[in-house]
Amino acid sequence: MGEDIKIRIENLNLYIGKQHILKDINARIPKNKITVILGPSGCGKTTLLKSLNRLTDIYPEMKVSGRIIIDNEDILNPNLDITRIRQKMGLLSQRPYPLPMNIYKNIAYGLRIGGRKNKKYLNQRVEHYLEQASLWDEVKDRLKDPASVLSIGQQQRLCLARGLAVDPEIILADEPTSALDPLSSQAIETKFMELKESFTIVLVTHILRQAKRMADHVIFMYLGEIIEQGPADEIFNHPRMEKTKAYFKGLFA
Repeated sequence: MGEDIKIRIENLNLYIGKQHILKDINARIPKNKITVILGPSGCGKTTLLKSLNRLTDIYPEMKVSGRIIIDNEDILNPNLDITRIRQKMGLLSQRPYPLPMNIYKNIAYGLRIGGRKNKKYLNQRVEHYLEQASLWDEVKDRLKDPASVLSIGQQQRLCLARGLAVDPEIILADEPTSALDPLSSQAIETKFMELKESFTIVLVTHILRQAKRMADHVIFMYLGEIIEQGPADEIFNHPRMEKTKAYFKGLFA
């Protein structure tokens, strides 16, 4: 038996006007693994990530075709409830964007929208998700402080906790450590390694060292195309394509 596939991308193309951004993307993303999308700046990594939760819908100039199948459902089907699709996914951006409210409410907000209003239940769940993001011990005595008082590394972990609070199945992370100091970056990386037991994680990075530390599966992109993909050990140690080899040697960034 092969590994369990969580996301299948088939013949995905994306245009902005006449510009062809994603070109015939075909990929398999395994369940409960960290898949790293790697490649130089401007190669389409973030656009591919945004396609996975249909954030591309926000931009009317983007035209998307192909199929993205999650749990046997094509999420590009325009008739699907997009809110339900996005609830399957927690999204972590390059810079943290906590809600303009206190630390407690940042987590409770998503729970309340989901109809959970019992105070005792909310308290327990807020603690649970902050624990999951390795933040509880640092903030448990100041839950009523505005989220903006936290350091940027703590804000990123708060945003991770907020993303987990909608009970997603997939975590999408777009260079989530690029704005962080080394200690905060390490905390996020360590957390992801634990979270993959319960979640499928798709991580965009241009930091090769980080990819080597974290990846179970690698998708290498160049100029809107997938050049090579497969198990991390195979891609890093025995790349087949010349562009992949050149990138790993640092011949272009």
